[in-house]
Amino acid sequence: MSADSGQVFEKARILSEALPYMQRYESQTVVVKYGGHAMGDPELGKAFARDIGVLKQAGVNPVVVHGGGPQIAAMLQRLQIKSEFAEGLRITDKATVEVVEMVLAGSINKQIVQSITAQGGRAIGLCGKDGNMVTARKLTRTIVDPDSNIEKVIDLGFVGEPYHVNRQVLDTVATGNLIPVIAPVCPGEDGQTYNVNADTFAGSVAGALHAKRLLFLTDVNGVLDQNGKLIEELTIAEARGLIADGTISGGMIPKVETCIQAVEQGVEGVVILNGKVPHTVLLELFTEHGIGTLIKR
Repeated sequence: MSADSGQVFEKARILSEALPYMQRYESQTVVVKYGGHAMGDPELGKAFARDIGVLKQAGVNPVVVHGGGPQIAAMLQRLQIKSEFAEGLRITDKATVEVVEMVLAGSINKQIVQSITAQGGRAIGLCGKDGNMVTARKLTRTIVDPDSNIEKVIDLGFVGEPYHVNRQVLDTVATGNLIPVIAPVCPGEDGQTYNVNADTFAGSVAGALHAKRLLFLTDVNGVLDQNGKLIEELTIAEARGLIADGTISGGMIPKVETCIQAVEQGVEGVVILNGKVPHTVLLELFTEHGIGTLIKR
């Protein structure tokens, strides 16, 4: 058998192994939160766009939610808009939220749409404002002063949290065989524009759609145990236990808490996985054990 024949047989073997998993996700919704390192790497960006197109061709309904923190920071610096901070938290004032909307719902959103389209998909760019898809409430943070032990409320400006998702727009897009790419910029009942954390936004959208899977693409392999080994699967109770005993710490805590909320809102399973791995979405969905940490009920 020639080398070329060997490659053909290997491709056939991979496809035959993937088929049962493709059937599992056929006609199911998969929400993918995209951002971080993968977004900044052109080759990883192409692989991601190709993966999303493959999902659609395989009969899956992919929904992409994206962030863009580094790009927002770069534009604020370029426009010489200084950010104010309170207790380490960025305050989003009127000038900043205008830049957030311009970058997220404008340039980044359309770049991702173009990338997916260039790889054969049919994507459409949206944000929470379109059709009042996601309405937000103003988010405030309460901190405890370590010296006086008195609670203090911090006004973060135009930072919101989703409180209502109207799935009608997304259902209409799905029937048109389009791939929605959504920026987490939302209207408030007060008529203001709010910047919403992309993870929280993705969790709310996935919950409203009763998604089969919500994938969080990060810069780590998933949740690690105390020996640094990947934990492949967690129940909600186990995840809460790992937060309580300190195994899950730092920036992974809000990520896992968002996963728990999404599962409680109706998502079948949420996966934290490494967005720096090429074709990470296909490897997670269409292989036996996946490559990230699955959190489920």
